[in-house]
Amino acid sequence: MLYPHLAERDPEIRNIILKELTRRRHGIDMIPSENVTSVAVLDALGSILTDKYAEGYPGKRYYGGNEYIDQIEELARERAKALFGVSHANVQPYSGSPANQAVYMALCNPGDTVMGLALSYGGHLTHGLGVNFSGIYYKPVNYKTTPDGYIDYDGLEALAKEHRPKMMICGTTAYSRVIDFERIAAIAKSVDAFLLADISHIAGLVVGGAHPSPVGHADVITTTTHKTLRGPRGAMILCNGNPSNPLKAPERTRENIPSLVDRAVFPGLQGGPHNHQTAAIAVALKEASEPTFKIYAAQVVANARALAAALIEKGCSIVTGGTDTHLMIMDVTSLGISGGQAELALGKAGITVNKNTIPNDPRKPFDPSGIRFGTPALTSRGMKEAEVREIAEYMHAALTHSEDEVFLNDIRTKVDALATKFIPYPELDPTV
Repeated sequence: MLYPHLAERDPEIRNIILKELTRRRHGIDMIPSENVTSVAVLDALGSILTDKYAEGYPGKRYYGGNEYIDQIEELARERAKALFGVSHANVQPYSGSPANQAVYMALCNPGDTVMGLALSYGGHLTHGLGVNFSGIYYKPVNYKTTPDGYIDYDGLEALAKEHRPKMMICGTTAYSRVIDFERIAAIAKSVDAFLLADISHIAGLVVGGAHPSPVGHADVITTTTHKTLRGPRGAMILCNGNPSNPLKAPERTRENIPSLVDRAVFPGLQGGPHNHQTAAIAVALKEASEPTFKIYAAQVVANARALAAALIEKGCSIVTGGTDTHLMIMDVTSLGISGGQAELALGKAGITVNKNTIPNDPRKPFDPSGIRFGTPALTSRGMKEAEVREIAEYMHAALTHSEDEVFLNDIRTKVDALATKFIPYPELDPTV
C-alpha cells in the first residue's frame, strides 16, 4: 500500500495526495518552475532528519548530536561547489526568496539602490518589486526588455550609470533567451556595483552545459534547487572565496562575500536549517553530476525549441520568436482571449500552464495577455520532440476553442492518452 501510515493516521490527507498524483499522471504539467524529482530525493525529504535542530554550520552548531547532520551538510556543500565550479556554497536557505534576501542583507544597507529586471518584463518579485522587501527596504531601479522581448542591455547600462546601484541583479523567471552574464558583469564593474546572478530557473541548464554559467562573472549566485535542477524545494547561495568566520561583521568587500553570506543566512535571517531538505538537495546534486543529466538538459532545450517552432507554425505569437532555454511566453490576445482564459482552457484540456505578462502588457497582471510554459517536467517524464509537437497540436486546438466544453473534453481525452504513456513516479501506484 502507498503511504500506509497516512492510510492509518490521516486517510483524508492521503486521499488528497493520491488525487494529486493521479492528476499529474493524467495530465501534462508545463509550468516551467515545476519538475519531477526522483523517488530517491523524496526518500531523503521524508526522512527522520526533519526531527533534528542544527542551528549554525558544520563544526559550529548550537545543539549537540549533529555529527551526522554535519556530514550531510558537508556533502551537500562539496557537491554544490564541484558541480557549479565555485569555492563556497551555503545550502541552508529555505527557498529562493530567502536566499535573495540573505544576499541583500549581506551586501546592502536599507535604502541602498538595487537594480533588477522588472517583474512584468520577466524578472522576479525579489529583484526590486515595490510591494516586496526588495522594493520596500531598498531603492529599486528596474530595467526592462526591448519591445521584441530581449533584455535591453543598452538601457540597462544607461540606468546603471545614472543611478549607480549598490547591487545589480541579473536573472529571470519569464525570459526565454540566453543571458549575457559577461556584459552585465562589465556594466556592474563600471559602476562599482556588486552583481547577483539569480539562476533559479536555469541552474539545471547551466550545470548540464545547455546555458552559459555566471561563475567568473557574478560576485554571488543564488538558485533554487527545484525547477530545472530537479531537486527538492530549497535554495543555495554560491560564490568564490573562503569564509573567515570573524567575531565581528566583516567589511563589505568581494573578498569577504562568503563570510557576509553565511552570517546573513544564520544568524541574520534563519534559525535551524531543514536537514531533510539539505539531504534531498545533496541527492539531487549527485544526480545532476551524472552524465545522463547533460543529456536531460540538452533535451529540455531541444523540446522547448521544437514546441515553440510548432506553435509558431500554427500562427501563435511567441515572445522573442522562440527560445534558447526551457520556457517561452505566448501572447494569446491574437487568439481573442486573455492569459487567464488561456490558462483555464488549457487546464480543462489537461495541460497546466500559468498566465503571465508580456513585455509592455496593456492588461492587468491578474489577467494578462500571455501564458508561460516550458518543458522541464515533461522531459523528465521521457517525452521528446515528437511528443511536444503533439502537445502543440492540443494546445492550439484548446486555445482556439476555449469556450467549447465538449471540444475541450475531447482534447483532454487525447492528452490523457499521451500523458499516461509517460507517467511520473512509476514506482508509486495511486490505485493501491
